[in-house]
Amino acid sequence: MNKKSIKDVVVTGKRCLVRVDFNVPMKDGKITDENRINGALPTIKYLIENGAKVILCSHMGKPHNVLTEGFGLTKKEKKAVEALPVEEQAVAKAEYLKKALKDKEKFSLRPVAERLSELLGKQVVFATDVVGESADKAVASLNNGDVCLLENTRFMAGEEKRDEALCKKLASYCDIYVNDAFGTAHRSHATTAAIAEYGFVDTAVCGFLIEKELAVMADALENPVRPFVAVLGGAKVADKLKVISNLLEKCDTLIIGGGMAYTFLKAKGYEVGKSLVDDEQIDYCKQMMAKAEELGKKLLLPVDTVAAESFPNPIDAEIEVAQFDADAIPSDKMGLDIGDKTAEIFANEVKSAKTVIWNGPMGVFENPILAKGTIAVAKALAETTATTIIGGGDSAAAVTTLGFADKMTHISTGGGASLELFEGKKLPGIECLNNK
Repeated sequence: MNKKSIKDVVVTGKRCLVRVDFNVPMKDGKITDENRINGALPTIKYLIENGAKVILCSHMGKPHNVLTEGFGLTKKEKKAVEALPVEEQAVAKAEYLKKALKDKEKFSLRPVAERLSELLGKQVVFATDVVGESADKAVASLNNGDVCLLENTRFMAGEEKRDEALCKKLASYCDIYVNDAFGTAHRSHATTAAIAEYGFVDTAVCGFLIEKELAVMADALENPVRPFVAVLGGAKVADKLKVISNLLEKCDTLIIGGGMAYTFLKAKGYEVGKSLVDDEQIDYCKQMMAKAEELGKKLLLPVDTVAAESFPNPIDAEIEVAQFDADAIPSDKMGLDIGDKTAEIFANEVKSAKTVIWNGPMGVFENPILAKGTIAVAKALAETTATTIIGGGDSAAAVTTLGFADKMTHISTGGGASLELFEGKKLPGIECLNNK
């Protein structure tokens, strides 16, 4: 990795603005999964131990009702209010504002500051704004080794708009900018990239989480120990067009499962019934199969499938399923998981590999009846001695839910960012950092 990390600069006595990923799931004001907080701890602890003044910032969710002023009406809501008779406008506006205020409470990072205080064993000062009176005061009060957390960056309209004034104000809080939010490194927002891109901070480095993600994943893609097997699943081919093409050039075997496999099967001229198919990508799938042949790469598709009459509703509902050969799915059936024969073929291929990357489940893994294919692949990864890398998102959720997380070499913290790395794209949140 050619980017500087916090170990390459002197942090003692320096104000470090650290972009972390605290976009954690919440229920009734309680954090239900602390993985992202835990992922940021090594960087935060290092900065504390080395006498830095630590200013943390992160987004949480998509609080689009919450505007720069704190909370207000969206353009759509203003339009709706103005369309009402004058005497009804005040009541409607009050209702919208009440909803916006609830949004502000729902998306506040305050519970994260409280939990972080417990995990660090020291108080994390919480600023009730991103830039403003509370943030000014919180930053000014920091001594060496102290920590504060700013409120949800997306409460500022300028975060996603890369607002220069917002970047300039945030830069005034720090001597060093640290990005440790791999999960948002593919976003070009104010706190993820623009603050450094605009040149408002001279020193921009990564934290340990990003350093690890790049070391493991970039190395696996550029210098894999072979055989190198890539496993792709998930619903849509369109989501992974460039990923498929890029991985074919790098791996020895590309395994395709999940909903996206049926577009490939249809491209082969197979009957796929009511299975999910992206008709616009049929030609692309034909091109990729031809590319694999031309490059001498193995491209494995399902040979059988688990099908039902329709998609389960709710997603975990008990449904009646049957297995069919992949070239003979009945016209009234929908493929929802790979079949037993396919699971065995895919598992054997994984077990013979020295490097495996996996992104996307093999079927509707949220349903126990349709999770067997994903379990088979996860189990094969858990049992191999290969370097195993899980590319975030649903695959990470699957291996964690299935209890195989501790058997994997690396589980990425960023689904979208991982995919863009697999595509061969440059990530704005990485590119903006100082080179070594």
